[in-house]
Amino acid sequence: MRGRVLGVDARTGDGLVAGDDGRRYTFQPADWASRGEPAIGIEVDFDADDRRALSIYPIPVATPPVAAQPASPLRNDRNKYVAAVIAFLLGSLGIHRFYLGRTGSGIAMLVLTCTVVGLLITGPWAFIDMIRYLIMSDEEFAARYRRD
Repeated sequence: MRGRVLGVDARTGDGLVAGDDGRRYTFQPADWASRGEPAIGIEVDFDADDRRALSIYPIPVATPPVAAQPASPLRNDRNKYVAAVIAFLLGSLGIHRFYLGRTGSGIAMLVLTCTVVGLLITGPWAFIDMIRYLIMSDEEFAARYRRD
């Protein structure tokens, strides 16, 4: 039968169990068949003999599932606003790309700036980068431009 421990005398170890049948059963320390001591409120399984609970075992309690922890925000040592200002001021030279760790495209922008046609390409490219940085969420920016 199953039940719940209602009380335990700290001096003697005698206790009382409320059975699922609505009746109360007494027990002594010798009736406790598990390691540890009985505690008030725990669910138990026991054999009933008239008004006595025998061979009392605590019912293992399943731990509730742990709620998923929210993902910790990504850490980034780069700031999207700093990158946007650099793109605005020195964008055609590709300095903002070097700041973000994109050295390949930074070198390409720097080399293209040496020609008039390349300058016409890198100017709008840097302006578009600046706009992208400003409208990008902080999480997306951190994920895209983090250092590994």
